[in-house]
Amino acid sequence: VGHCHPDIVKAAHEQNQLLNTNSRYLHDNLVDYAERLSKTLPEKLCVFYFLNSGSEANDLALRLARQYTKHEDVVVLDHAYHGHLTSLIDISPYKFRNLGGQKEWVHVAPVPDTYRGLYREDHEDSVTAYANEVKNIIDQAHKRDRKIAAFFTESLPSVGGQIIPPAGYFQKVAEHVHRAGGVFIADEIQVGFGRVGKHFWAFQLQGEDFAPDIVTMGKPIGNGHPIACVATTKEVAEAFAATGVEYFNTFGGNPVSCAIGLAVLDVIEKENLQAHATEVGNFLMKLLSEQKMKHPMIGDVR
Repeated sequence: VGHCHPDIVKAAHEQNQLLNTNSRYLHDNLVDYAERLSKTLPEKLCVFYFLNSGSEANDLALRLARQYTKHEDVVVLDHAYHGHLTSLIDISPYKFRNLGGQKEWVHVAPVPDTYRGLYREDHEDSVTAYANEVKNIIDQAHKRDRKIAAFFTESLPSVGGQIIPPAGYFQKVAEHVHRAGGVFIADEIQVGFGRVGKHFWAFQLQGEDFAPDIVTMGKPIGNGHPIACVATTKEVAEAFAATGVEYFNTFGGNPVSCAIGLAVLDVIEKENLQAHATEVGNFLMKLLSEQKMKHPMIGDVR
């Protein structure tokens, strides 16, 4: 919402003057913020965990998926980057190829890139073809007695080149993953919170009939303040709680962070930033597409 936005600064300052503590001390801001966030998401995503960074959120998503499914393996997209923790470097081809290499529980699917990928715009059904690549990976894993815990993807792969997956791809992949007993995790850390303009969440570009099992968020959630969140279903959360080991995060969901999170949502709404993103995005796309017509060296505009 912009550097040092006065509403954000004010919300942080006012709450700082009153109280900041860990979430063992119950505070309305935590509940108010979870309620506000829930209104932006599909109804089934109704349990929220608050953390300090996108990496923490993705690490927790991995734990949730494994506890719920009792499986270990993860399918990710090529070139993916999901964070800087050891667990996330393991599922980030962008990182692990230059570090310790690929673990046997990690499976890499091709990016659903219809411009430069395996199946392109001229393919009769690129959606099914890319989803079948994931199905084949799952089938091969099963032959080796591996079991899939999750398909983990950014809703718009960013490090991989700002790829926009063809609509319907997530639905088909989710079918294959659910059939294998896994869950679908949408990483919205870089692309959520109205940044795509048309929708509040980038996974909504896939269509109204799609809802992930877990959504992770970071970066824009606090406009630079360290706050992050994992949203999931009651079923996943209950399986996680059933271990008897509570999830606790000293600073996750503290009153100041939640006050800032609420202020960010207020500003997005009050200043019509989602509509603004659509308008500026369309303006840029139009001008850049005109350049594409003019210069053969420009292949695609995203």
